[in-house]
Amino acid sequence: MPQRDLPVISLFSGALGLDLGLEAAGFRVRVAVECNRFAAETIRKNRPDVALIQRRIEDVSTEEILEAAGLRAGEPVVVTGGPSCQAFSTAGQRASMKDPRGTMFREFLRVVHEAQPRFFVMENVRGVLSAAVHHRPLKDRGAGHPPLTAEEELGSAFALIVRELRETGYAVAFDLLNAADFGVPQTRERVVFIGSRDGEALEGPERTHARVPIDGRKRWVTLGEGVHGLEDPEPAYMELPSGKKKFMRHVPAGGNWRALPARMQAEALGGAFTSWGGRVGFFRRLSWDKPAPALTTRPDSKATMLCHPSELRALSVREYARVQQFPDEWDFAGGTPQKYTQIGNAVPVGLGKAVGLALRKAMRRRKRKLPGGTVVCLNEALLDRMIQRPRTILNPIRMRRVKDADAAKAWLASTSRTRSQLLAWLSFGVDSHGA
Repeated sequence: MPQRDLPVISLFSGALGLDLGLEAAGFRVRVAVECNRFAAETIRKNRPDVALIQRRIEDVSTEEILEAAGLRAGEPVVVTGGPSCQAFSTAGQRASMKDPRGTMFREFLRVVHEAQPRFFVMENVRGVLSAAVHHRPLKDRGAGHPPLTAEEELGSAFALIVRELRETGYAVAFDLLNAADFGVPQTRERVVFIGSRDGEALEGPERTHARVPIDGRKRWVTLGEGVHGLEDPEPAYMELPSGKKKFMRHVPAGGNWRALPARMQAEALGGAFTSWGGRVGFFRRLSWDKPAPALTTRPDSKATMLCHPSELRALSVREYARVQQFPDEWDFAGGTPQKYTQIGNAVPVGLGKAVGLALRKAMRRRKRKLPGGTVVCLNEALLDRMIQRPRTILNPIRMRRVKDADAAKAWLASTSRTRSQLLAWLSFGVDSHGA
């Protein structure tokens, strides 16, 4: 089908990473809605043919979006976007639904309901699977504190999202996708929801790569392969302060703070040294021989560092863009920090293309088998992990108010309402996958 016959409405567009991927699969972006002035300018610089609405989605009517796209309700093939995800990110404060950014998916669904596209594609961070409607800080959990409410359980925010997806009347399938499995030189995981107005048989994107090549798949693409041939004689990058360089001189390619001499680790991590968890992003240096980890918006921060494999600097802006598979000529607006933010927030182009090809496959089949209001998990192992998830996570015993294991078990022991909701709302997916 010609691109003009596959129109896309892009919401929360950013620098157009997901949209470029869909266009590589044969779709065409008609209109983009983006309120960030730097991202909006990036769209203007590179795609002046795309109608741009530079306002907050809350202030834009679906009628205006359709008019800018030259479409009527029912004519868009895809509405796509990634509603603001900071509220669900494990790298942030996880304020979840208390943060207005956590409810932006409702604005996305509002446009879907009113524009009635054939499909929608909504993506978000992995953290959306485990976020709570109301986030209770770790220090306030466990024996000696009030019991958890249903809205404080892990996964309760996702259960709410599933309920509202069902109410759209669309058949929806979702999965947790690793960009590296689709030829992207980056191990970036995103939750992708694909909705079908007409009940097409939805399948996940076809994985073409694997950590260990099997079933005809290729080996994951490494960082070195991803940036090979890049001409960047005067790279723009965030300069590491001398205090951080002091530590990074001791970290080899592929290492992080754990590679530092023991005498330096506490000084390097500061207060984080006595916390717990992997802290893998602290003073991290990349390796040419592996895919990059998920790009962050602050590659110079000690907690989210993405240091060049062989130089004392962060990856450059152009290297960042290559890892996300933007064209080399893609011109990002703003200063270096704003460019990192746009690139770090983007969906890799290769992942977007894989999703677009899955949509094209569903369009060709013309089979109808999913009833409206169905939400299906395409990954049996993922669904099983979600259903078996604990109600919450506690601090190590040494950091709890009551340092007694039996007291902690008693505090945790109760029926999980979130689990019951997921079993009910994802029942079709559970049955169809035998979980």
